[in-house]
Amino acid sequence: MSKSKPFSQSSEEIISSLNTDSDKGLADAELYERREQYGLNQLPEKEVTPEWIKFISHFKDILIYILLVAAVVTFILGHYVDTAVILLVAVINAVIGYVQENKAEKALEGIRQLLSLQATVIRDGKKVEVESVKLVPGDIVLLKAGDKVPADIRLIQSDNLKVEESPLTGESNTIEKQTEALPDDTILAERTNMVFSGTAVSSGSGKGVVTGTGEETEIGQINRSMSDVEEIKTPLLRQIEAFGKTISLVILVLSIILFVFGLLIHDYEWGELLLSVIGLTVAAIPEGLPAILTIILAIGVQSMADKKAIMRTLPSVETLGAVRVICSDKTGTLTKNEMTVKSVITREQAYSVTGIGYQPEGTISDDQHEAEQNEHPDLDEILTVLKSVNEADIYEKEDQWLVRGDPTEGCLITLAEKASWDVNKLELQSKIPFDSEHKYMAGLVDWEGKKRILVKGAPDRILDMAGLQSDSEERRYFEEKISHRSKKGERVLAAAFKEVPDNTDKIDHESVSDGLTIIGIVGIIDPPRESVVEAVATCISAGIEIKMITGDHKETALAIAKQLGITDHDDVVEGRELDAMTDEEIKEAVIKSDVFARTSPNNKLQLVEALQANGYISAMTGDGVNDAPALKRADIGVAMGIKGTEVAKEASEMVLADDNFATIVNAVKEGRRVYDNLKKTILFILPTNGAEALLVMAALLVGMDMPLTPVQILYVNMVTAVTVALALAFEPLEEGSMKKPPRSPKERLLSPYYIFRIIFVSVLISGMIMAMNSVLLTNYSLAHVNTVTLHSIVFAQMFHLFNVRNERHFSLNKHFFENKAAFFVSGLLIVFQLLVTYVPFLYQSLGLYPIEGFYWIFPVLIGITVFVIVEIEKFITHSVFK
Repeated sequence: MSKSKPFSQSSEEIISSLNTDSDKGLADAELYERREQYGLNQLPEKEVTPEWIKFISHFKDILIYILLVAAVVTFILGHYVDTAVILLVAVINAVIGYVQENKAEKALEGIRQLLSLQATVIRDGKKVEVESVKLVPGDIVLLKAGDKVPADIRLIQSDNLKVEESPLTGESNTIEKQTEALPDDTILAERTNMVFSGTAVSSGSGKGVVTGTGEETEIGQINRSMSDVEEIKTPLLRQIEAFGKTISLVILVLSIILFVFGLLIHDYEWGELLLSVIGLTVAAIPEGLPAILTIILAIGVQSMADKKAIMRTLPSVETLGAVRVICSDKTGTLTKNEMTVKSVITREQAYSVTGIGYQPEGTISDDQHEAEQNEHPDLDEILTVLKSVNEADIYEKEDQWLVRGDPTEGCLITLAEKASWDVNKLELQSKIPFDSEHKYMAGLVDWEGKKRILVKGAPDRILDMAGLQSDSEERRYFEEKISHRSKKGERVLAAAFKEVPDNTDKIDHESVSDGLTIIGIVGIIDPPRESVVEAVATCISAGIEIKMITGDHKETALAIAKQLGITDHDDVVEGRELDAMTDEEIKEAVIKSDVFARTSPNNKLQLVEALQANGYISAMTGDGVNDAPALKRADIGVAMGIKGTEVAKEASEMVLADDNFATIVNAVKEGRRVYDNLKKTILFILPTNGAEALLVMAALLVGMDMPLTPVQILYVNMVTAVTVALALAFEPLEEGSMKKPPRSPKERLLSPYYIFRIIFVSVLISGMIMAMNSVLLTNYSLAHVNTVTLHSIVFAQMFHLFNVRNERHFSLNKHFFENKAAFFVSGLLIVFQLLVTYVPFLYQSLGLYPIEGFYWIFPVLIGITVFVIVEIEKFITHSVFK
């Protein structure tokens, strides 16, 4: 394959360098050799991870490793019930993780499905249909309207060929193709002499030579970059991992010290002592934490799905709460991706147009009222030109209006349909199709008994063809109007006509090179979504920046960005400028600028990486194949559900079911709520482990009987985590949360206050239970005392739940009864406690005693005392010490 860029070579050079023939194609004898050299025209399969390995991966947690070691030791010591319960806890955690997070890697499969199945080629001088996977560089391919392009192809012949490249470039306009060589630095979106694998031919026909197959195509490069993209760990996963390592180290050091202390000082029997140390290990490990975090995230996912935001991975939910920058594509994300005429300006009058998209509903009005045909012949004239010199049409499908043909031409048909009268579509007796060199389209018609050539095209070209001098009043008038509409982000088209002799039956470019009379101009936009302005304002008040990254021209991008409130300055960086920058310069540019225009897929990835290098948590929205690597690399990839390609959806963490940018804002709110509730859950669960660990340590140090067995400790840890803690998942978002800036990704899960609070509550619960036990142990059996101890810890935590629901303020407030789940799980917990105390099978398995009613007073009193003291502590900490 040629090393130089195919688009910068002439047709003859590329044919020669690929050693092929433009008329006869490749000889069959050469195909085998080339296929051996270049391989099949397909993307490499990625190894699929077996389901059992995915399941086993959920045991990869240092806290679970310690539990598994404890299970082995209890098994060796013959305590099989302990072993079974410990293993059951580890398996339950893994099952919950596996079920909730079984994310399939389908992104690469989505790219594969974009590739076409059949291709028409010339081989040995004959036209044949072949499977696209069998194409090789040097093959001569024929293209027609409706074909999916089978490989990257350098065009050698183009007959009004237009290609829809939005899957690759993200822009909705069809691209007019040509065959001339282009400069070496031409960006992807402007390589008009190339067609790319996975795009679609919308009109015309062409012929070209295959220059890239499989991984060497542009889509192949995206595929490779997605394979190379390193997936980012979410802030929560990073913090939980660090927390797990810290707590594991503390547990192991404490266990060894206490084991040695027990052997040397109290002369315990080593097997019994080892079981006690395992009790300490099990007590200190928050076994229920992984399960409850997973469940809280899963509830967050469900809540977001109800609000049209579908999360594909669980930890991404809380990452949303930390998002500081949202990088958004313009077309189809901030805008509707539906071209719409907003203004019509003739020599006599300016008209405004209402309605958005291809739906033919709306009005064309002058300053006073809706325009009528008899009052505005100038408007009828321009609409007739735009409707007649037009190859598109619009149609309704499933309550949605769509365009068949070029989107720009489609919106002109919609414009004509909005008129209060039936605009004529005149039959074209001869036509000049649009091409990128001449930038206009023309047609010969009968106009009220006279022959006329109707023309529409680029306004600068039409003004020249009308022969208007630069200082003429008419030219100044139209140039001023064109400039004004362009600054508003509108794309401007001009319409004109030329009277010709009645015997004219054919027209060519010479026919319209001069003598045109300009009728007027129209301004076209891809309109912003109605809800985006408010969503952008909400983001800014929440401290979230928005960066527009688009393939569109800088003037259009800037106008839309200002209209939406994304930026208030004129600084725009173009893709070719980014290509010339160093990594450090890109890091500066991504902070300084809010709008990036004419960008390539690689630029999007560069910008996301630059934001991350600056320490920003970023979200990237997109809908095309071109967005996939950046979606995968971003902390949160956000794909469009309706207009998004499968590739974009599979590469992302979140899919917007309604393609609405505003849905992201709701998701950010939910992300902040989920994170706050996760922190409250940790603040709730850890005092259970702290109190249990302190009780076991005290018993070992003093030399008294263990207050709880390992199985009882596991029961308490799981029942408080998976029932009571679950209520915190339903706590609403605290007031003012969307007025605060996003939290720092470096913010610690356990702040100094949280550490103090966990220690304080742990000491409070364990201190009261130790005091109670010192009285009970003198008169009652160990099973009796263990039962009261177990209930006391559970009830202390149940009351503590109501402290935690409001982190800083008094819990008995007007919102106290809002979270019904807190009362439901408390009732459920009491039922569980009664069952394990009085159902023989359960109390025997856990080694408990069916206590008399009087002894329930102790757990209830301890619970109430904990609630009151913690409320006093909250008041002192936040009111007195601020």
